[in-house]
Amino acid sequence: MTELKDNGEQIGKEKRGDIDVDIDIDIDGALSSAYGTTDDENGSDTAKAQRPRRLMELLTENSELIENALNELLPSGEATHGIIYDVMRYSTLGGGKRVRPFLTLELCRMLGGDVRAAIPYACAVECVHTYSLIHDDLPAMDNDSERRGKPSAHIAFGEANALLAGDALLTYAFALAAENPFADAKRNVRAVSALANSAGFDGMIGGQVCDLLYEGQKIELDRVFDTERKKTGELIAAACTLGIIAADAKGHISEDVFAAARRYAYSMGLAFQIVDDILDAEEAGGDGADETSVVNIVGIDEAERLASMLTGEAVKAAGELPNGGVLSELALYLRNRKS
Repeated sequence: MTELKDNGEQIGKEKRGDIDVDIDIDIDGALSSAYGTTDDENGSDTAKAQRPRRLMELLTENSELIENALNELLPSGEATHGIIYDVMRYSTLGGGKRVRPFLTLELCRMLGGDVRAAIPYACAVECVHTYSLIHDDLPAMDNDSERRGKPSAHIAFGEANALLAGDALLTYAFALAAENPFADAKRNVRAVSALANSAGFDGMIGGQVCDLLYEGQKIELDRVFDTERKKTGELIAAACTLGIIAADAKGHISEDVFAAARRYAYSMGLAFQIVDDILDAEEAGGDGADETSVVNIVGIDEAERLASMLTGEAVKAAGELPNGGVLSELALYLRNRKS
């Protein structure tokens, strides 16, 4: 991976296949504006009133930071197989909430780590997330023709290219984590392992298998929760875990911190999915479009209660983490979103 100076300036270029990979990210400038604090931040009424605004500013700043990093790190250029670069960039850049990379950056910051060490991990998480969306949209899966306000990858580039681009993003994610220049080899190995486990057969992939298995069935609520914990919660948990690993330069962060972050991720992720079900049902006139949705199983009122309860559990878990206020605000923001 291209080496960076401490201030984010490029000091090298490497050739990867037919691609010149350049990195020129103003990391410190973005971080200083994103993470500036004031003395009264934790206590005054003024600070409390500013918190929602600060959360939105943080989301925007982090999203721009990750967008710039991905733009530099994703392959581009002329090559015989260059269409795969185009599909990877088309699918990854210019859209999405970037919640997962936000969590990676924020967990590192909360624990006093060098946020630069979290950026490659955050990009790796987003590559895995994007690969999952490309594959989810394929005709053999959810058969969705639109993603993030534009044609899905298989509509724009064909099924074969979409399938291969998803594969390429998944494998590239592990290269990004393994070659993180701001973390030592031990942390990079931990990051690769955590990401692989969360994305794999007992994690996100396992959840997708269950989703297909239960398609068209009205199943018990606990099965829905288990499916969504795997399909959605595991990658969110990986995002949090990688942020902690980025901050854990000395290997002293306790398992209690990792456990609290996982509880936060699972509760917030499940609440996020239930809110999605509620919004889909409201758009459809009151009925959940999916037989396995929480709304179809328990109704909108109970789904609203469950989303609020799970958000409360996420807020409680965030309170067990150092400087976890931003995570609490994020959980509440996602609970109350309208889209």
